[in-house]
Amino acid sequence: MKKNNIIKKNEKYYIFRTYSAGVWFGNIKYLKGTIAIVTNARRLWYWAGACSLSQLAVDGTKNPDECKFAVTIIDSEGVYLPQIIEVLPCTPTATKNIKSVKEWKK
Repeated sequence: MKKNNIIKKNEKYYIFRTYSAGVWFGNIKYLKGTIAIVTNARRLWYWAGACSLSQLAVDGTKNPDECKFAVTIIDSEGVYLPQIIEVLPCTPTATKNIKSVKEWKK
């Protein structure tokens, strides 16, 4: 994925690491440079059972009950994420695994 390319509407799931907004999981609605709009967006606040985001994107989590993944924001407009510093494509296995983690709520 080249940094200057514009990517629009993609059904594949990705993990997005930002400079100041944390880590997110979702579909690309729009991505150009360091700015993304993400649909079906879920903040990955804390994960266990993966040593890195790279492993999470490939394998998912081995300890889903210990993860703190927030509610999914389902909005056609999506979530605006500035300052993207990493975009990791998720495998089908990881996508299914991450989506199955219970929403962490207080």
